[in-house]
Amino acid sequence: MINADAVVVGAGPNGLVAANALADAGWDVVLVEAKDEVGGAVRSAEVTAPGYVTDLFSAFYPLAAASPIIRDLHLEEHGLVWRRAPNVLAHTLEDGSAAVLCSRAEDTAAGLEAQAAGDGDAWLELVAGWDRIRDPLLDALFTPFPPVTSGARMLRRLGAAGTLDFARLGVTPVRRLGQERFSGRGAGLLLTGNAMHSDLAPDAAGSGLFGWLLCMLGQDVGFPVPEGGAGELATALRRRAESRGVRVLTCTPVTTVTTASGRATGVRLADGSEVRARRGVLADVPAPALYEDLLADHPLPRRLRRDIARFQWDNATIKVNWALDRPVPWTAPGARGAGTVHLGVDQDGFVDFSADLTVGRVPQRPFMLFGQMTTSDPSRSPQGTESAWAYTHVPRGLDWSGQQLAEHVDRIEAAVERVAPGFRDSQVARHVQSPGDLESEDPSLVGGAINAGTAGLHQQLVLRPVPGLGRPETPVPGLYLASASAHPGGGVHGACGWNAARAAIGANGPTGGVRRALTRTAWARLLKD
Repeated sequence: MINADAVVVGAGPNGLVAANALADAGWDVVLVEAKDEVGGAVRSAEVTAPGYVTDLFSAFYPLAAASPIIRDLHLEEHGLVWRRAPNVLAHTLEDGSAAVLCSRAEDTAAGLEAQAAGDGDAWLELVAGWDRIRDPLLDALFTPFPPVTSGARMLRRLGAAGTLDFARLGVTPVRRLGQERFSGRGAGLLLTGNAMHSDLAPDAAGSGLFGWLLCMLGQDVGFPVPEGGAGELATALRRRAESRGVRVLTCTPVTTVTTASGRATGVRLADGSEVRARRGVLADVPAPALYEDLLADHPLPRRLRRDIARFQWDNATIKVNWALDRPVPWTAPGARGAGTVHLGVDQDGFVDFSADLTVGRVPQRPFMLFGQMTTSDPSRSPQGTESAWAYTHVPRGLDWSGQQLAEHVDRIEAAVERVAPGFRDSQVARHVQSPGDLESEDPSLVGGAINAGTAGLHQQLVLRPVPGLGRPETPVPGLYLASASAHPGGGVHGACGWNAARAAIGANGPTGGVRRALTRTAWARLLKD
């Protein structure tokens, strides 16, 4: 048996951040991970051809670069180096044109102005709005709900009229946002393509905020990548944690969160041994896995079990990785220096694609994200070549194997070929990840869902992962949800792990008794049948 102050279950980015935060507070921490390496969906490997590094899941990290949580860990002291492509992102169309999100907002605006008079100034107006509220907004996004202090700072900067405008932005569909603010198609393509990084449809409330946020992050910090592969970000987090005494146990699956007198006391491992936690258990696992599996034998309120049974996942994902013997032969010059390329649809095509996903129909014209990793980081493949990937969302519940998978991979490659003639001829090797493959390689990617639950408004803030407090505390004292199933949700920013760690530290601090009593009372009222 192992004893510690806290045990963290799962060494994804949130689990790694949680372990670091607890260790910084002087806690004795054990971090347990079922796989043979840490990182969760932040890992890389040579899976296509020797010398070509592929990011197996996530790849570009604007949220990590902007996150005050990640910044304050000073991971550069533990080997992390950020690299960026010449341009952030491009959306390329079959007529040979492209909308380009450049590294400098002025250059993005110039490109949009060339397509439609007035759109350049409209873009810079969006950027100015971002600059005005950037810091309090990021603080509000990455702290537990409600963000009282950062929210007050935002209100002061925005004023009454500005607050109403921002509230409207928060619920405006991204398609409408593009139509209201711009007369040309370029800005709408950039905003909508970025909104589609979530599972929100372009006509869905809240999609405008997602599109605006990612575009503004692109103008602010870019879409950086870790030099050498995504796994280097996870490795830096592990190095930092171990330098502060965290014990990391890989190849160590957890089967049960143990409890006594209704309180979490540790975890039971697959080999039957236990890790006892004196102060807290932090779970970097999807919410259904925590409540339905790890707490299967614990008497949970009936209302909670009902709510978790209707938890909604985001869409499934198919990802294709390539080793190319030359740069991608894009027709649109603007796509050649972009780290991320959006392709496959035009503005109306976004709607058609989302409709297919909504009704469970296989998209015949898929929208996809394409990553040019060597363009972003020359260490990813031999000089003059490209390590590339594309992913696209597909409906959940279908059999994504055999002929159906092969046909959709062909649609993906055909879409690239239409905007980059000769792409197929440049392939050295290919590696396909189906939704089932993604889940097999990272069990948190259930059914190929990459955001740990829908980003829809019905499952955000105090409704994430179920109607509750919007905080990492669970109805089981001493147990904290530290995964992206918790507020603020998906993306590599570390906030879910950080919030869980701070909640655990607070519950064991000078005012811990009051905090624990308030939490118990709040949950009891919320879950009362």
